[in-house]
Amino acid sequence: MTTTTAPAVAVAPITARSWKTPILLGVFTLIAIVLFVALRRDGVSTFRLSTGSDLIQLPEIAAPTIATSIGITVLLAAITAFATFLASRRRRLPLWLTVVFAVLFLIAFLAWAAADKAIPVPGLLIGALSLSTPLIFGALGGVISERVGVVNVAIEGQLLAGAFAAGVIASLTQQPLLGLLGAMVAGALVSFVLAAFSIKYLVDQVIVGVVLNVLVTGITSFLYSTLLTADAARLNSPATFERLPIPVLSEIPVLGPVLFRQTLIVYLMYIAVAAVWFGLFKTRWGLRLRAVGEHPTAADTVGIKVNRSRFWNVSLAGVIAGGGGAYFTLAAVGSFNKEMTAGAGFIALAAVIFGRWDPIRATLAALLFGFASNLQNTLSIVGSPVPSEFMLMLPYLVTIVAVAGLVGRVRGPAAAGKPYVKA
Repeated sequence: MTTTTAPAVAVAPITARSWKTPILLGVFTLIAIVLFVALRRDGVSTFRLSTGSDLIQLPEIAAPTIATSIGITVLLAAITAFATFLASRRRRLPLWLTVVFAVLFLIAFLAWAAADKAIPVPGLLIGALSLSTPLIFGALGGVISERVGVVNVAIEGQLLAGAFAAGVIASLTQQPLLGLLGAMVAGALVSFVLAAFSIKYLVDQVIVGVVLNVLVTGITSFLYSTLLTADAARLNSPATFERLPIPVLSEIPVLGPVLFRQTLIVYLMYIAVAAVWFGLFKTRWGLRLRAVGEHPTAADTVGIKVNRSRFWNVSLAGVIAGGGGAYFTLAAVGSFNKEMTAGAGFIALAAVIFGRWDPIRATLAALLFGFASNLQNTLSIVGSPVPSEFMLMLPYLVTIVAVAGLVGRVRGPAAAGKPYVKA
C-alpha cells in the first residue's frame, strides 16, 4: 500500500491593508488645494541660499508663486493617488516617497506664504537646528532610559535643572565648560531620584516623572525669583560658548553655515548621537541594556544585574539630558529664565516615540519638531498671511500629526514601565 503526499504549496504572505498613509496624504492634498489653488497668492517667491559671510555665494531662486504652488499641488495629488493604489493592493508606500511628499508640501507652503518676500533658507535651517539641539539631547536620554526599562517622563525636569545649574555655575566661575559639567550633574541628580523611587521603591514611573517635573519647576522658579533676580550680575550672567567654525566644512554652501558654524554643545550633540547609536547596537553594553528592557528575567538568568543596570543607565540618560539643558543658558539665551524649557522635554519624549526608540530616528523627529518651531518664527518675520495663533500652535500640531497620524500604535521596549522584582 502506497501513500501519496500532497505537494507543498507556497502561500504568499498576506499584508494587512492600511489606509492610514493615503488618508493622511489626502488630507494634506486637500489643504494644498484650498491654500495654493482656491486661496492662491500672486507674486514672486524668493529663496535666499547664502548668507553674507559665505565664501561661495549661491544665486537666489525666484519662483512665480502661483505656478510653483499649483504645480506642486498636482504632484501631491499624484503621490496621494499612487499611495491609494498601493493600499488597495495591500502594499506600503515607500518611505522615501512620503519624505518627498513632505518636502514638496513644505516648498509650496513657503512659496505661498512668502509671495513677494524672500525666505532666508540658511537662517531657517540654523534656527531649526538651534531649537532642535536640546530636544535631541532629551530624546537621546529618553531612548537610553526607556530601552533599559524605565519610562522617562522627567526629561523636562532634567533639561530645566541642567539649564539652571549651567547658568548659575557659569555665572560664578565665568567658565562655560564648568557650567556644562554642572548641568550634566544636575540632570543626573534628577534621574537619580527617578531611578531610586521607580526601581528600588517600585513607585509608578510615570507618576514619579510628573512629580519631578513639577518639583524642579517649582524649585528653579523659587530660586530664580529670590536669588537670581536679586543679584543677576553675579548669579545670572553666565559666560557663553562662542561659535567655532570648522575650516573648509563651514564654507560648504547651505549646509556649512548650518552644521559647521556652531558652538561646542552642538558639536557634542553630533558626537552623542553617533555614540548612543553605536553603543546601543554595536557594543556589549548596548546588548545588555536592550536585554534588560525587553526581557529582564532572561537577562537576570545570564548574570546581568537588572536593577543595577537600570539604575546606572537612567543616571546616564540624565547626564545627557542635563547637558542639553545647558544649551538654553550657555548658547541660545545667555541667561536663565523661569520655565525656559517651555515643554521641550515633552516634545523630546514625543520624538522618542515617533522615532520608535531608535537614536537616529529620534534625532530626525526632534529636528522635525525644531524645524516646525522655527518655521513660525521665520514666517512671522516675513509677514505670512497665516494667523499668528495658528503659527504658535504649529510645533504642537506637527507633534500630534507625527505621533498619532504617522506612527499610530507602536510597541516600545517590552519591559518599559514595569518594575523588576527578582523571584
